[in-house]
Amino acid sequence: MVKPIIVGAHYGFRDWLAQRVTAVVMALYTLVFAAYALSMPDGSFESWRGVFSGGFMKFATFLFFMSLFFHAWIGVRDIFMDYIKPVGIRLTLHSVVALLLIGYAGWAAQILWRL
Repeated sequence: MVKPIIVGAHYGFRDWLAQRVTAVVMALYTLVFAAYALSMPDGSFESWRGVFSGGFMKFATFLFFMSLFFHAWIGVRDIFMDYIKPVGIRLTLHSVVALLLIGYAGWAAQILWRL
């Protein structure tokens, strides 16, 4: 039996679609955030706190960060798979990036729900 050799990050349509969906989520959030920022009378801490006091903006911001981290994960993973050939180094880099992104997600949640 011949075992296929997987070379590169050939995940195909699923990852292509995930990249596009996360990009659209981030673009929509950017428009919503810009509308909120432009509609504020001043840039005081109280105004910014008011924007994030409601559940919608906290959820939208958290969704933005999750989309950003997933988008980054797919891109970095594909770059590592295409350009880093030694499996041990690639696995180490994948692990470090995954743990960092998970940590950043927890940090974002902590910041958003601490306000």
